[in-house]
Amino acid sequence: MERTVVLITGCSSGIGLHLAVRLASDPSGSFKVYATLRDLGAQGPLWEAARARGCPPDSLQILQLDVTDSDSVAAARACVSEGRVDVLVCNAGRGILGPLEAHAAGAVDSVLDVNLAGTVRTLQAFLPDMKRRRSGRVLVTGSVGGLMGLPFNAVYCASKFALEGLCESLAVLLPHFGVHLSLIECGPVVHTAFLEKLEGGPGGTLDGVDAETRHLFSLYRRHCEQVFREAAQDAEEVVEVFVTALRAPKPALRYFSTERFLPLARLRLDDACGRSYLAAIRQAVFADQLQEAGAGGPEGPEPGAPPAGPQ
Repeated sequence: MERTVVLITGCSSGIGLHLAVRLASDPSGSFKVYATLRDLGAQGPLWEAARARGCPPDSLQILQLDVTDSDSVAAARACVSEGRVDVLVCNAGRGILGPLEAHAAGAVDSVLDVNLAGTVRTLQAFLPDMKRRRSGRVLVTGSVGGLMGLPFNAVYCASKFALEGLCESLAVLLPHFGVHLSLIECGPVVHTAFLEKLEGGPGGTLDGVDAETRHLFSLYRRHCEQVFREAAQDAEEVVEVFVTALRAPKPALRYFSTERFLPLARLRLDDACGRSYLAAIRQAVFADQLQEAGAGGPEGPEPGAPPAGPQ
């Protein structure tokens, strides 16, 4: 039986790690997984998870791949012994959180380079062969931050909004070549090491930020902590959405790991001028501050559907 060859970026932790192990240990034995990491020194947890799940020795191979380096992407592609990739999972990502003026230029550049340009480099390396063979699947890790703007996530949301446009544009074209692309929209939050790896740390450098913005940022962080407690998803749960998309006979453009944030996403699309949507976001995130100030505003989103930090 010819196995399905899967290459996944960003496998040092979180969704990438769990997806690699999930497919490599699949009872069908139908997957050969190439799990890639920017730093091979971080491969220990992946091997530990593979041993715990009983992955067969030839089902999982780890490669070095840095999505910010075209030569690294090409070298990883050359290491795929089957000479083809049937399923490409663009999962590598980086976060940044805090007031816009607190972000160092290098941190902003890094997030855009990984989240957007890194995905472009990876697609440029693997799509031509899929198109030539007229067969292939591409799964891209999306985020609630690519569907709606969130306070103190301006740069992260900008990178994820751009990713939505990139993928939607490709999804119109690629079926002509027998290739299908799907976005896996993760959110509102996922139990991963994502927050621990934020560029510049949580909030960046706040020394030069005005007091009112710092106060609003503290309210936002309190809101995120509440959502983490109430609705955080396990990576294993989210991974099953990837598996569903991978196996779908007629894959959709978007799959959602949760419906929690969909009322706000719908409101954003339905409210062309944006007033009701912005009021709902402010009400959900800054409700305490608005009450203290005596500010009213339209009703917030449906119960159980507050916005949160990105995946």
